[in-house]
Amino acid sequence: MLKTPIGRLRVVGFIEGISYLLLLFIAMPLKYFADMPAPVTIVGGMHGFLFVLFLAAVAHVTFVHRWSIMKVIWAVIASFLPFGTFILDSQLKKES
Repeated sequence: MLKTPIGRLRVVGFIEGISYLLLLFIAMPLKYFADMPAPVTIVGGMHGFLFVLFLAAVAHVTFVHRWSIMKVIWAVIASFLPFGTFILDSQLKKES
């Protein structure tokens, strides 16, 4: 799976999606309801790094597979939506 650009995008997107869900549904509630800001710092930093990797993977797929601008925009929008990268993954599975 890691041998192709789309395979790498799928893996990075999956991990980035999990980090986003952890940030939204675990770290943020801990910060605001339990007054524990440390999880947001840790998970937020990891998520930021994974987001940059995701964008790099999208750029790589765009150049190798000559994605249209609409596919690129959809991939970036999907990264901002909870569960969006998982929907993107199901679409990418058809391409690989």
